[in-house]
Amino acid sequence: MYAIVEIAGQQFKVEKDKKIFVHRLEGEEGTSLSFDKVYLLDDEGGQVKVGAPVVDGASVSAKIVSHLRADKVIVFKKKRRKGYQKQNGHRQDLTEILIEGINA
Repeated sequence: MYAIVEIAGQQFKVEKDKKIFVHRLEGEEGTSLSFDKVYLLDDEGGQVKVGAPVVDGASVSAKIVSHLRADKVIVFKKKRRKGYQKQNGHRQDLTEILIEGINA
């Protein structure tokens, strides 16, 4: 069973007992969350429910495992023959969540 769900403005394919990294969410480690914006739901029987825009009565429950930061991404800009160089780095704040269940 899997579902397509919107978490923090992005869509993810989630399954039970799967860990995913999403943009930083509010809450302490160990906090339980519920996501209502389920766009697609597929059960074991091969039956697929597509929402318009969301599947009614469906939700995904998850638990916050940890807060962390992603690897550094280097942004380097240069214009040739002009002497212009600019370097910048960015580390995204992430939250690791564990999908506990998909409620149809």
